[in-house]
Amino acid sequence: MAEMTASGETPEILFWVGCAGSFDDRAKKITRAITRILNHVGMKFAILGSEEGCTGEPAKRSGNEFLYQMQAMQNIMVMNGYGIQKIVTGCPHCFNTLKNEYPALGGNYEVIHHTQLVQQLIDAGKLKVDGGEFNGKKIVFHDPCYLGRGNNVYEAPREVIKSLDADLAEMKRSRVKGFCCGAGGAQMFKEAEHGDREVNVARTEEALEHNPDVIAVGCPFCNTMITDGVKHFNKEGQTKVLDVAELVADANKL
Repeated sequence: MAEMTASGETPEILFWVGCAGSFDDRAKKITRAITRILNHVGMKFAILGSEEGCTGEPAKRSGNEFLYQMQAMQNIMVMNGYGIQKIVTGCPHCFNTLKNEYPALGGNYEVIHHTQLVQQLIDAGKLKVDGGEFNGKKIVFHDPCYLGRGNNVYEAPREVIKSLDADLAEMKRSRVKGFCCGAGGAQMFKEAEHGDREVNVARTEEALEHNPDVIAVGCPFCNTMITDGVKHFNKEGQTKVLDVAELVADANKL
């Protein structure tokens, strides 16, 4: 963003990469998939790079409101300084925080999740999608909590998956009755509490009941938790865990 501003250019959209998308080796692949799609359609986008800080979402969910507001205000100051208006995120946690919680602190932006952007590009005819290696494959989609129940975004990821001519299967608990992967509310960063089994194991079991070729997700946290669940059941050889952006980028060899 700094380089683009210095050259007098303005991006169509700011890509908010997020902590997972920046530092987690698995999530970096999702970041690259999103950028491959954006580059393919010729969308002029920018990132904040080293000026991007954590949205503060994990701090807020774990009860540290003071730290959240410090992190949020720093990001808002940077984005308002650049005149940012539209943001796309690779993470529903960032999406929800930027969209619904930053306005109270003076950060007012149009924020969309990457699955929404991909659907919009397909609907506008800017992105032509081919099923490729996923044509006819059985795909189960797991609704991220902050995308689905938190923001009522259910159709965008499903429409994108359907455009791959794949067989979309639904779990018993999906859409408004969706079930958490076990990472939300800052649970990602703490040890599990007592119970008869891990939340991600229970959720993965529901997905594996369909014997899917792919469990599709739209969140880096969900990706980690469901991947661990698939490993728990020793199903890595039969079932892949992929982000919706990866499905599109890989199917079309972008």
